[in-house]
Amino acid sequence: MSPDRPEERTAEAPSSIGNVATGFDILGHTIEGPKDRVTVRRIEHQGSRLCSVSGVFTDLPADPERNTALRALEAFRLDRGLTFGFEVDILKGIPLGSGMGGSAASAVAALMAANALLLEPLPVESLYPYAMEGEAAASGGHHGDNVGPMLLGGLALSTRDRLSRLPVPRGLTCVLVHPHLVLETRRAREALVAAYAIGDFVPQSAGLAELIVGLFTSNLDALRAGLRDVLVEPRRAHLIPGFAEVKKAALDSGALGASISGGGPSVFAWFENRAGASAATAAMQAAFAPAGLKSDVFISPVEGPAARVLA
Repeated sequence: MSPDRPEERTAEAPSSIGNVATGFDILGHTIEGPKDRVTVRRIEHQGSRLCSVSGVFTDLPADPERNTALRALEAFRLDRGLTFGFEVDILKGIPLGSGMGGSAASAVAALMAANALLLEPLPVESLYPYAMEGEAAASGGHHGDNVGPMLLGGLALSTRDRLSRLPVPRGLTCVLVHPHLVLETRRAREALVAAYAIGDFVPQSAGLAELIVGLFTSNLDALRAGLRDVLVEPRRAHLIPGFAEVKKAALDSGALGASISGGGPSVFAWFENRAGASAATAAMQAAFAPAGLKSDVFISPVEGPAARVLA
């Protein structure tokens, strides 16, 4: 490999929690947990192609329109006018259909690796539109609640045109419980197609405002008021066996709030500190058991890691 012309780079992207209750499609944060790792090689062929997939899930499409990593890379390559293409190896650490940002992580890790192949890499924020394009291969829409925080780290407000990292009160900790159940993103989004009454948006908007105020002021009461999803959660809860019981277990254990992570089926809860989060995990996992679901649990600062280039 020439020192001034890299031929191969590897990057990883963390799991994430999309929506964070009231922030549908625009709010999310990363967690310390499973990661996707992607190796990208420069090739003479002008296109992006899948070489291998390994890890917890291997049945990924090789079609660039349907593969989040390849679609992101093609958007990046064509928009930047690159005269070379990419070959990709994906190591999946994040289960697909888990509500942990698995489709987004592959896209972000691929872009981070590909960007590192350039002699003059773009700022990380400039990768955002390409990451959203990649995410669209899985979800059918362009939204940044997973890819945004993966690029920036921590908790991010990710609109169509802007990324903003938000402050996180010291010690704020997340518990995420992932039941061994696959819930495809497109199916979760189909549950939302029926019309909403305009009045339904008032409490949801109020919740998002309270959440942001709580973040900037470290006001726990505002965070409690903000972690209440009255629009999306009621329509998706039936897709997750045991959801109501898991949420109740979290709240009974002192959580500031709890809801569905992304499109589900994982459930997350925020706690004032790590000690409180650790004490709640057994009850949250046990609440999935009557539904016949085993689960994995992850405890992480809400101020989670960002995607990074490894080599």
